Amino acid sequence: MRAYLSGAIEYAPDHGRPWRAALMPFLESLGHDFYDPAHDEKKNLTDEERANFRAWKTADLPRFQQTIRKIIAWDLEWIADRTDYIICFWDEHAGKGAGTQGELTLAYHLGIPVYLVTGVPVERISGWILGCSTEIFSSFEELQSFLVAQRAPLAATNANSQAATD
Repeated sequence: MRAYLSGAIEYAPDHGRPWRAALMPFLESLGHDFYDPAHDEKKNLTDEERANFRAWKTADLPRFQQTIRKIIAWDLEWIADRTDYIICFWDEHAGKGAGTQGELTLAYHLGIPVYLVTGVPVERISGWILGCSTEIFSSFEELQSFLVAQRAPLAATNANSQAATD
């Protein structure tokens, strides 16, 4: 199983790294792989693009757009081709950008489960985002309990399948 870790990066003061880093050991303990777009700054960019694209937003908008489109394509391809489920942390910063909304919309369209962890009251989250979400949790602890519970039936199914082939 592979999770895509979605949430604010551009407008988050910590670039959305701490919650992702805190969740990774848990996912590893389940045997799940994950993709952290906040950690992967290289993506499919050249060294020059990676070093300069943020400055190009004000200094060279066409070049910025060209580069950001590469990032968009990279992330959306990861979701479409390599992701089994999305974990999204929706806080006050997520609503300022657009990437998270696009990721969740694509996942919904493709039938990829979206597990939304709320960092703000549900009534402050867009109906679109809530509609794209498969399950909604008020904490990472709730999400973790859910994933552990989901793992047990999957492990039993895999064990039964293996026994049938032996």
